[in-house]
Amino acid sequence: MEDQREALRKIITTLAVKNEEIQSFIYSLKQMLLNMEANSAKVQEDLEAEFQSLFSLLEELKEGMLMKIKQDRASRTYELQNQLAACTRALESSEELLETANQTLQATDSEDFPQAAKQLKDGVTMAPAFRLSLKAKVSDNMSHLMVDFAQERRMLQALKFLPVPSAPVIDLAETLVADNCVTLVWRMPEEDSKIDHYVLEYRRTNFEGPPRLKEDQPWMVVEGIRQTEYTLTGLKFDMKYMNFRVKACNKAVAGEFSEPVTLETPAFMFRLDASTSHQNLRVDDLSVEWDAMGGKVQDIKAREKDGKGRTASPVNSPARGTPSPKRIPSGRGGRDRFTAESYTVLGDTLIDGGEHYWEVHYEPDSKAFGVGVAYRSLGRFEQLGKTAASWCLHINNWLQVSFTAKHANKAKVLDAPVPDCLGVHCDFHQGLLSFYNARTKQLLHTFKAKFTQPLLPAFTVWCGSFQVTTGLQVPSSVRCLQKRGSATSSSNTSLT
Repeated sequence: MEDQREALRKIITTLAVKNEEIQSFIYSLKQMLLNMEANSAKVQEDLEAEFQSLFSLLEELKEGMLMKIKQDRASRTYELQNQLAACTRALESSEELLETANQTLQATDSEDFPQAAKQLKDGVTMAPAFRLSLKAKVSDNMSHLMVDFAQERRMLQALKFLPVPSAPVIDLAETLVADNCVTLVWRMPEEDSKIDHYVLEYRRTNFEGPPRLKEDQPWMVVEGIRQTEYTLTGLKFDMKYMNFRVKACNKAVAGEFSEPVTLETPAFMFRLDASTSHQNLRVDDLSVEWDAMGGKVQDIKAREKDGKGRTASPVNSPARGTPSPKRIPSGRGGRDRFTAESYTVLGDTLIDGGEHYWEVHYEPDSKAFGVGVAYRSLGRFEQLGKTAASWCLHINNWLQVSFTAKHANKAKVLDAPVPDCLGVHCDFHQGLLSFYNARTKQLLHTFKAKFTQPLLPAFTVWCGSFQVTTGLQVPSSVRCLQKRGSATSSSNTSLT
């Protein structure tokens, strides 16, 4: 009977899910109808505007060409009229000389003839008719101002709607995830000279495989990409995967999105476990501030009772949809809280294998600050680096300034400028714990050890504050240093 009830419950659940999917699809279809009407009106309006713009351009072009013809005609008319006037005057002068010559030739007075002949000769020499060019200064041919729109006419006759671009194809073989950056490469299935730009969308997720229809994280958009690849930089990998999709756009329309791809974004993500913190430390997610008035036990218990003294549970956290199996339950509380002069707080995620990296920025005015790792068994009175259960870099600004590497109550003074941001790299299986200047990636110190228990990120601060950054991948420069053996050669055997 109970089995039948259970089967019926599953059927009801399946039907309810299917009904919800159908209702969602109906809503989607109705929305598509509304969008189609709006989009149709818009493209019709845009088409009319384009043709009107073309008509205006042709009209403007026509007016310009007509003006050019008129100006050329006026210029040629002026030149020809001036030449015609000059020829008319030369002809009148030449006719007068001809008449004078005839009269002189018929004269009977032989005494005046030589003088008259000489004057006539001088007049002919200076006559305009003999200094006048009988070649037209300009041509009457206007064919250079003719146009032939045969090619343009064929182009207009072949004019069609701008084709919708095809969906790009993301090339997974060329895609790279490293240094908290993602380089995505794609190609068009066929050559398309009309492509103007691409739009890339991405979002974080904790689910492997194709993107789900419903996801808590929104799509982030990058527009105006001109090439067929793009690199996203400065990402925080606080979730296990990222979804990506790309679409191509021409001047008028955007194509369909590519088939989405899901890339794994492995990184070490943890929070600070407020239930382990010293009562003088005020913990807020990944930030810690030393509070001289925070040691009132009754206030601590009150905050723990109403849940204000704990960090967000990984189950309810919006940043991680599924809890890590290595995340320890927040329940040390009470007597297990660090106390006395151990102003310490631990991370909430165990390190029991692989490579991990995180960074911490501390307030330079802090009187004391330490960062490293510790076994979970670190005693509540024990300070970082003073027992065999912890390793750390320690900065002391109180009375005497010092920068040291500490383990098992032994310290090594570090001969390096003290950075305001430290990077921590832990290779559990190799037994390496390295510290770097997070900004320059300069190696500061490396512990070489054989870790016998899972580790937890550990921090200590007195009269100061710090901020932790997680969700980071191991930087390539750090990996290169380790491969070259720089880390091992720089370790101090007295502290291992």
